[in-house]
Amino acid sequence: MPHSKIIYLGIKGSVIAMDAATGQQLWTVQLKSSDFVQVVLDGDNLYATTQGEIFCLDPKTGEGRWHNELKGFGLGLVSIAGECIAANPSLLETEKKRRRDQQSCDSASSTSAAG
Repeated sequence: MPHSKIIYLGIKGSVIAMDAATGQQLWTVQLKSSDFVQVVLDGDNLYATTQGEIFCLDPKTGEGRWHNELKGFGLGLVSIAGECIAANPSLLETEKKRRRDQQSCDSASSTSAAG
């Protein structure tokens, strides 16, 4: 039987792993509070951030590998970059489009300010 793909959701302080083909929930891990959670899969590590902290999880089980409170940086949103992002063409295209749109907006602003 082929190995099905897993998708990871960050919601209300939790990370949820689901079977992409069936939508069946495989595991859930409560990180802290009920705040926004960003997740990034990078090889054999699943990184999740919430309330200014980062967690490294085993993507197969959800078991915590390590946790860093990022002391001194506050409780804001944390963005994550990793090798997996460079390997994901759809994310790269989305970022390229965002940059083009921003450049167009910046050009329009400077043109109207100069005129």
